Amino acid sequence: MPKVLVVDDEAHIRELVSLYLKDEGFEIVEKSNGVDALEYAENHPVDLVILDILMPKMDGWVLCERLREFGEMPILMITAKGEAQDRIHGFKLGTDDYLVKPFDPVELVLRVKALLKRYRISTSNIVKLGSLSLDRSSYQAIGEDGKSVTLPMKEFELLYKLGSYAGQLFTRDTLIEQIWGMDYEGDERTVDVHIKRLRERFAEYEGEFKIVTIRGLGYRLEVKRH
Repeated sequence: MPKVLVVDDEAHIRELVSLYLKDEGFEIVEKSNGVDALEYAENHPVDLVILDILMPKMDGWVLCERLREFGEMPILMITAKGEAQDRIHGFKLGTDDYLVKPFDPVELVLRVKALLKRYRISTSNIVKLGSLSLDRSSYQAIGEDGKSVTLPMKEFELLYKLGSYAGQLFTRDTLIEQIWGMDYEGDERTVDVHIKRLRERFAEYEGEFKIVTIRGLGYRLEVKRH
């Protein structure tokens, strides 16, 4: 299931949000301030962020802006501020939706699900590539024989992204932005190196799926139908 990062300095709000989302099967990570939340999001895959505005160390405005610098993910703001100018400011910084405290937890769940659907984020952690299963909860690739291989995070995220949208072309720039983040200082050859490693690692599955190079454009993953 998708991983949701909940950021609020009020413990009871985090607990309320976590309770309702866990009941729906979501994986929840809680942080009490923007600095810790940003550090986590920079080093771990996150599918959606729920954040408060008024927080210590780094407020929600800055956190939202920083999150937008290194990747696309749904962002839902929860705050006591309900003025129109605050909502407009939040949308300008990149938030996707807005809830004002006190809020109905059921409405929160519905909005989270709507955002995930809008971003086309699967509600499952498993992607099937022929007989190979990619489990995002453990970063493992599991074969039909039950044998598993734990992949480095970037390799896994790259294969998982391509596999989640089999047949869709991704440019190198898009992959850099979505996997490494917009603030990545390397070049697009990083993608080529990781693609090469994935091809070598899963050479035995070439009859079931393959990563195709579209010259001058990028890559797409093709799953062979039997």
